[in-house]
Amino acid sequence: MKKVLILEDEVNIRSFVVINLKRAGYDVIEAGTGMEALDKLQKNPDIGVAILDVMLPDIDGFEVCRRIRASSMPIGVIMLTARSQEMDKVTGLMTGADDYVTKPFSPAELTARIDALFRRIGGPDKKIESELLMQGDFVMNTRNHTLKKDGERIRLTQVEYAIMKLFMQNPGKAISREDILAHVWGREYNGDLKIVDVNIRRLRIKIEENPQNPTFITTVWGFGYKWGQ
Repeated sequence: MKKVLILEDEVNIRSFVVINLKRAGYDVIEAGTGMEALDKLQKNPDIGVAILDVMLPDIDGFEVCRRIRASSMPIGVIMLTARSQEMDKVTGLMTGADDYVTKPFSPAELTARIDALFRRIGGPDKKIESELLMQGDFVMNTRNHTLKKDGERIRLTQVEYAIMKLFMQNPGKAISREDILAHVWGREYNGDLKIVDVNIRRLRIKIEENPQNPTFITTVWGFGYKWGQ
């Protein structure tokens, strides 16, 4: 059974989410504070997706996300944000979140986002490829989902990895933001295109010598992005 962590300090909201995720077939771990969530993540290394509320009584959801990414735990992260707080969405993505859901949300929407994220990160039944993708200074190992630049490991989230793999499989090809969204997040994803731009910005910080003047992931103005000049 796929395991999900829900971090939400409002008991009514958390109980509502838990009931619906259990109905959808998930094994749910609950936490009401950021520190409790981090403790339960360490005790349950098989958690596949963490759902993090932004506003918490101790450390906020952004800090929990940062610590998850700093620990290199291979899990997906979905942030719960208020509909009126647009910056929360961008901040969540820049700290390493894979997706966000705005409050109020329907159980069906949240479940669909979790399902899509599990498909992207790959479950235990996912067929493993054995392949190296090499582009210039970069080597991607698709068996163990790693990327190296000049022999040095670059730590990526699963979404960042999926974007990089798409680029490295299509060198020199301009790929629209819509196609990146459909390929990485799934055609059923109903979020906006901004999530693509934020992840590209995050990737550039990790792989470019000068993220403000990128040479690897270049912008095709009015269309999308491509790998290389």
